[in-house]
Amino acid sequence: MDRTETTTHGPRAFAPAGSVAPTPSAEADAQPTPALRRPAGWPRLCLGGLLLATALLYLWMLDVSGWANAYYSAAAQAGAQNWTAFFYGSSDAANSIAVDKTPAALWLMALSVRLFGLSSWAVLLPQALCGVAAVGVLYTAVRRWHGPVAGLIAGAVLAVTPVATLIFRFNNPDALLVLLLVAAAYATVRAVETAATRWLVLAGVLVGLGFLTKMLQAFLVVPVLAGVYLLAAPTGLGRRIRQTLLAGLAVVLSAGWWVAIVELVPASARPYVGGSQTDSVLELTLGYNGLGRITGREEGSVGRPGGGPFGDGAGLLRMFDDRVGGQISWLLPAALILLAAGLLLAGRAPRTDRTRAGLLLWGGWLLVTGAIFSFMSGIFHEYYTVALAPAVGALVGIGVTLLWRVRSVPDGTAWRRLAASAVLVGTLAVTAWWSWLLLGRSPDWHPWLGTTVLVVGLAAAALLALSALLPRAVGAVGLALGAAAALAGPVAYSAHTAATAHSGGIPTAGPAVAGDAGARAGGPGGGPGAGQPPRGGQSPQGPDRQSDAGLIGRQPGRPDQSGQPGRPAGGGGRGDGGLLGARVPSAQLRELLEQDSDNYTWVAATVGANNAAGYQLSTGDPVMPVGGFNGTDPWPTVARFQRYVADGEIHWFIGGGGFRGANGGSSASSDIATWVAETFEAQTVDGVTIYDLSSGEVER
Repeated sequence: MDRTETTTHGPRAFAPAGSVAPTPSAEADAQPTPALRRPAGWPRLCLGGLLLATALLYLWMLDVSGWANAYYSAAAQAGAQNWTAFFYGSSDAANSIAVDKTPAALWLMALSVRLFGLSSWAVLLPQALCGVAAVGVLYTAVRRWHGPVAGLIAGAVLAVTPVATLIFRFNNPDALLVLLLVAAAYATVRAVETAATRWLVLAGVLVGLGFLTKMLQAFLVVPVLAGVYLLAAPTGLGRRIRQTLLAGLAVVLSAGWWVAIVELVPASARPYVGGSQTDSVLELTLGYNGLGRITGREEGSVGRPGGGPFGDGAGLLRMFDDRVGGQISWLLPAALILLAAGLLLAGRAPRTDRTRAGLLLWGGWLLVTGAIFSFMSGIFHEYYTVALAPAVGALVGIGVTLLWRVRSVPDGTAWRRLAASAVLVGTLAVTAWWSWLLLGRSPDWHPWLGTTVLVVGLAAAALLALSALLPRAVGAVGLALGAAAALAGPVAYSAHTAATAHSGGIPTAGPAVAGDAGARAGGPGGGPGAGQPPRGGQSPQGPDRQSDAGLIGRQPGRPDQSGQPGRPAGGGGRGDGGLLGARVPSAQLRELLEQDSDNYTWVAATVGANNAAGYQLSTGDPVMPVGGFNGTDPWPTVARFQRYVADGEIHWFIGGGGFRGANGGSSASSDIATWVAETFEAQTVDGVTIYDLSSGEVER
């Protein structure tokens, strides 16, 4: 075990906050026997049990959600078929248009599909493994400065946070993003310990890879990581500044190489950059997926400038409201209380004090990211809050163990012991009360649970308050009951989430919440309205809408997951899967699409990427998503599409699909749909309107 490792479990790890921290070398020298230099065996056993339980939660019935987000599943399929599609994150193997995100998460999915073959399990496996790894890395990061108990609490809270269970069983890019950011925090912890440049540079590289996963969201933690290092690293200010600038360069290089390649490669030699209006990844980064998310001005998006349908609810209490509260906020009040108490106890500790540095690291992460999520007026989805879960877990673990140590120090000042005990009791009572309120938002879902949590939580708080007057074991019993009460709500929500199918673009965790039908149209978990995955269940739109491949699209005019009515972009028919759902063809239609498929670059074209994804996943052949995700990207132009048709590259055009929002964007997809409808003879197969383009232009 190296010297920096021994400092984790030395005297400083258990010293009261605010005490003078010895230097790392002094701490290492203070270890008199090998027994004190090694962690006890129980933390390893507990960690193994935690990781095993997390793996079971995230892997159990993993394929219940079918293709989950078909948009990314189709891109993973394309990347497994074609290396160019893999590199750029193309929606189809013919490289027509890329997804509207950087492709790092797709790389993992595509590699999994190459290894195991195309299936929902292969697509979703990387996210589940990212979740297990994130729990393990968070434990390691917290344990180094705050002890194994704090690490175990942090990992457990992350594992059972409902939105974490959702995302680590889904194929949105947030799963990989969370793992990379937790790993960056761990690298920062290692860098602070010995002012190690290599660890700080590694933190920068990991943040850069986070950018390649979900663009600017990865950078929200950058000022926090840099600030903690500049404050607490045990070296001179000049060296700290130089090292931080070097880490910033690492961020730019690790994030920018892919951007530079996309910008420098001629447009004719790569797919169109989905989500942009000028075929530019820089525009996508700074606009639609960047500042536009904060201001609400996202050209080509489905919202209106400055608000909904996905920007409503911005404000100080957004993280606690009916839509978001059950996803992330179970222990959020506790985390905020413990953060404030811990910083007060730290007092005038030395600059390099690790207890304060840890609180600032995870507290800064929580406050900065939480503030952006709370006040952004552009597109915001509930599942974004998974980025807060590691910070909540870390603060709860650090705060509980810190206050318990202060409370238990026999020679400590009486007021500190009393204050620590009061904060612990108050935090537990607030947590039980808040869990009771959250559970009450789903009054028909296990109504007994909320009352039980409240009663047990308040009883545990009372035991803790009286423990000084009672036998010592009473305090331990109170702490155990308090932990059970605090975690009962999120554990129940997570178990429900793992057992429930989720699909479409906006999944949500937990049962349906009363009065929030608009956010969860179609049923609990935000699922059926945008496509109910298979497991023998029947579609809410009737048996004729059921599919055998995991996704069912909504009919025109029916609400999608956002509660907004669908508006097909030309062509009519029932083939559209909606903005967020993907329609899967019947066997008859699939057979028709697969006829002579080897003779065409694209077996079909249709407006909207989700609509195209359902057909592509069913046939295994490229389907062109005209207009990209929303149908509002200016690709292809009408002239280019007509040239593709004249050259015999597209066999069928499928009517319906797409969404014309009120926030600008191109009308090219509507113009193409209109031209097809006016030029080719329509056919109807199982309620889907299709056009045979194989004969070129045909006047009717």
